[in-house]
Amino acid sequence: MRIPVLALLNSQEPLQESAAARVEGRRATIPLEATRTPPQLQLDPNFAAVAVGSGRPSQMGLRSLAPNTSQRFAVRGFVEIDDPNNIPTEANGQPLFADPAIAPFLTCIGSQPVGGVADVRTKLNVAALAARGLDGSGVAVAIMDTGINLPYLKNKLGTAPLLDAANSLTPSGSSTAPGAHPVDHGTMCAFDTLIAAPRATLLDYPVLSTNAPGGAVVGSTLAVAVQAFAQLIAFWGVAFAPGGATRYKALVVNNSWGIYHPSWDFPAGHPGRYIDNPNHPFQGLVSVLARAGADILFAAGNCGAQCPDSRCQNRTTETIMGANASPDVLTLAGCDTQDARVGYSAQGPSIAGMFQRKPDITAYTHFLGSEAFGANSPDSGTSAACPVAAGCVAAIRSRLAPGAVPPSNLFAQLMATARQTGGAAGWNGDLGHGIIDPDTAAQSAGV
Repeated sequence: MRIPVLALLNSQEPLQESAAARVEGRRATIPLEATRTPPQLQLDPNFAAVAVGSGRPSQMGLRSLAPNTSQRFAVRGFVEIDDPNNIPTEANGQPLFADPAIAPFLTCIGSQPVGGVADVRTKLNVAALAARGLDGSGVAVAIMDTGINLPYLKNKLGTAPLLDAANSLTPSGSSTAPGAHPVDHGTMCAFDTLIAAPRATLLDYPVLSTNAPGGAVVGSTLAVAVQAFAQLIAFWGVAFAPGGATRYKALVVNNSWGIYHPSWDFPAGHPGRYIDNPNHPFQGLVSVLARAGADILFAAGNCGAQCPDSRCQNRTTETIMGANASPDVLTLAGCDTQDARVGYSAQGPSIAGMFQRKPDITAYTHFLGSEAFGANSPDSGTSAACPVAAGCVAAIRSRLAPGAVPPSNLFAQLMATARQTGGAAGWNGDLGHGIIDPDTAAQSAGV
């Protein structure tokens, strides 16, 4: 059996060149004949190497991730195993990490929408935000998803959204230009972001549309997200890629995806597992980007007790996993426009080993919005709640610089001002700290 893995290899010239080429937008293959690779590892030469510093998340920083200074590089490859419960932890001393399948958090197809975009705007008090110039102007929002269809959005909205194609991601081997992807989950997320932040500039990062070889059960694996976050770090972390982000006031990163079940990952106890492992290299990249001032949002998932997605395999506890349970991100649960939690919204606490008090906050979902999946179909799942909240963050960032109020402080403000819907104040596993109230949060921050 051949399984995909992420391996950390020591620095060498072909890996430095591959990582630098990816940052600079050049062809970024890895020459197999010139690269020292453990014999057990079948290297994927079409996956650009990613600089990861020492490879330890706690030691990662912007400068350590520069290709010419990084001590190690993450590469994607495959190992042959006889037993899925006996996966090697290293190859010739080089650590191996999980490269699990990842999927969008969309569920409950067929359920009727509850309310529409106008109701969401009213609930979020978008008019009040816009009156104070909080509309996403000058803020970049990366949609890490299946890709965006700009013509569809223009037709739906009546005006063309702003898209920065030059700073978007074109996956290796793809011939699809940013903004020209099929209408799908990513287009829904882009639409929902623009509800509160219509003047935000979209970055198209189609991490869920790349078919990774090696037996992925859905359209992509975590390795593609690793590469995408590395590119965002190069774009936003001007320490080693100057000029990329100077036109933007802030960067918001929307992630409406995750893992539905532990069986998608390495077995429990494996040091390279992803879902409950703060030391997985992807966790380090997320932390670096957050420390650089990017506001990163993740969906909580759709394994809620009342209406779990079938891919949850009836597992409805500890289902907020991996980076979705990182303390560096804002994790979103979902409610409808009548402020009722939707039954599929994953409940906390999160998986053991990760930050426990997730979700952080709740936003709106299951409303009539983009109709990306057909006429009268709802924008649903915590997949929709996440970009609704990302738009709120982008709106606030129009006048609140991350240098003055870093992501952790803004997230704390959003949690402190969230609306309670009954019960005791504080955190609970259903709604986190409550339902997002961007207008109150903005006013409390002085904008």
